[in-house]
Formats: sequence, C-alpha cells, structure tokens
Amino acid sequence: MLFKATVLASLVAFASAHATFQELWVNGVDQGSYCVRTPASNNPVTSVTTTDLACNVGSASSSGLCAVNPGDSVTVEMHQQPGDRSCTNEAIGGDHYGPINIYLAKVSDATTAVGSSAGWFKISEMGLPSSDPDYWATEVLNDNCGHFTFTIPSGIAPGNYLLRAEVIALHVASTVGGAQFYMSCYQLSIGGSGTTNPPTVAIPGAYSAQDPGILINIYTTLSAYSIPGPTPYGTASPTVAATAWPTTATWNTAQQPSTVPTAPAGSSTASSGTSKSTSTASASSTASSTSSGGGASSTSSAAGATQTHYGQCGGQGWTGATVCATPYTCTSSSQYYSQVSAGAYLRCYVRLMSFG
Repeated sequence: MLFKATVLASLVAFASAHATFQELWVNGVDQGSYCVRTPASNNPVTSVTTTDLACNVGSASSSGLCAVNPGDSVTVEMHQQPGDRSCTNEAIGGDHYGPINIYLAKVSDATTAVGSSAGWFKISEMGLPSSDPDYWATEVLNDNCGHFTFTIPSGIAPGNYLLRAEVIALHVASTVGGAQFYMSCYQLSIGGSGTTNPPTVAIPGAYSAQDPGILINIYTTLSAYSIPGPTPYGTASPTVAATAWPTTATWNTAQQPSTVPTAPAGSSTASSGTSKSTSTASASSTASSTSSGGGASSTSSAAGATQTHYGQCGGQGWTGATVCATPYTCTSSSQYYSQVSAGAYLRCYVRLMSFG
C-alpha cells in the first residue's frame, strides 16, 4: 500500500505544480523581471544533454542588465505561474523535492550570450539541509515565498555575466530521465575590481543522467545527498543536519509585492505592472552603476519630486528625491536587512515592522 501510495503521489506531482524563476532582488531591492530570460513555459527540462539545460526552453534574451557588485546579497524568486507573486501558493508544489543550484558565467555581452556556449561556475547550492526528517532545499524555497538568497563572491572579475538559478525536482527520479530541471538565466553587470576567473564547466556537460544526485529514490530514508555539479566557488556547501530544520520564514513575506515592476526600483522607467521594460537606455544606465544598492536611482532629482516604493530616498552623497510617494516612508534599509554598511542607502518602505 505504501508503494502504491508513493507511486500515485508521484504521478499526481508529475502533472502539476511546475514553476519558473521569474524575479531578482539585489540587497533586498526588487528588480522584478527586468533582467530575466523568461522561459517559454513552466515545464521542466528532463534531458541532461540538451542545450535547453543552460537557460531553459525558448528563453529569449532581454535588453535588461541588473547591476550588482561582489559581496552583494542577491535573491532569486520562483513561482508556479507567470507574474504570480503570492505567498499563498507554494513556489514549486506537488512534492517537487530537490536541490537548488546557482551558477555564474562570464560573457562578453549578457544580452546576447548563448548559455550553452558559456563556461559556468557554481556560487551557491543547497540540497538536503536536514535528514531528521528529510527536508529539501525546495521546501526552504516554499517556506520563504519562493525566495533563495546567496552572495556574489568577492574577488571575481568585473564584466557581464549570466546568472543561472536551478531547481532539480526528484519526485520521479528513480528512473533515468525522471529528474526534472527548472532553471532561468538572469543578465548581470558585475562591478568591482576583482581579477579572479574561477574554473568553469559546460552546461550541458556538467551533469550525467546517472549522477547519484540525479538518479535517486528520495522515498527511502536518506542520511546524505550528493548535490549534482561542481563544488561552489567562494562558499561552503551546507552540511546535512541531524536535527529538524526550522521552517520559519527568513524572508520578510509581509512585504512581498503583489505586482512585478517593469524596471529596477527607483529607475526613471520604474512603474508597477507585469511587463518587462525594453528600454536600452535604462539597461545601459543600470549596468554602469557600481553602487551596492543594485543600481537603483532617483525617480527624479527635481525639487518636490517623489520616490517610488523601494527606491532610494537618501544616504551618503544622495542628491535625488527625498520624499516618498504615499504611503511609503524614507527608511534606512538596516531596519529590514542585517548586512548594511555605514553608508547604507535610505529607501521608501511601508513601515510594518519595529525593532528594539
């Protein structure tokens, strides 16, 4: 009976709850889908040899570049349906348990680069955070409204990069070809003055259909899990805990936006909506920024101008708008995020939280 129930659950899961990585955050600031190569559908890739494994099926390049620096905190956001940012629905449901992998590939032009021709290095991963009970990285993703946060490694050379966020769903992975790969590529401009170009792998090429982290029956008791792909550069992979993993969200779900901005927060083309910006001028402006705030700028520097939600409204050297549109308040980001330098930006937030 247990076997039949497991098979039935797997078949149901196979037919539902597909998902895509859709949005990006830099240092807690919503970049929306401005620089993502949106996949043609929320269906998985199941072959480890297809060129679609790099950036997904039908993922046309975007004109947008999101600006980041080494050391910046970056968050990718996944949901089942396009434009759905609700925390009510699981980011990837249907018992789609498995690991999360994050890669970077240095390219000459992120808006035109072919992902399957690039050299990739992994910068973050999470597999089975706890084995008592078994608790997967995708469950951490679901507990945090589809958000997974990592740090851009220090010392890497500046330039254009593709960022690849991937979930591998293992609910029917006990046979070859059963693992499901869900990935999106984001287009980045990374600043700084680093000189390191880490060793790379090819995608496809980094995975085998027989890898122990890809061909696996997850319905047995597991005490360890081998995350597919290379060892992450610049960070250690989390170990498997023998105690229960805390399921409390670490992402501030109370401030999760319901819409997708059309451009990076605070830029001159930023507005609420669901379509992506195609302004090359805005892309160029964002890419040239080297601020730790992810390239956000004033809506206007004119007297009396107001700033949009999440936009910059103050801070060291700031000369732009200092008044927030109703109902937002110009607030230090340290109210909400712990890793903030002494010269932190002030941004427009809804004041929902207080800290002692």
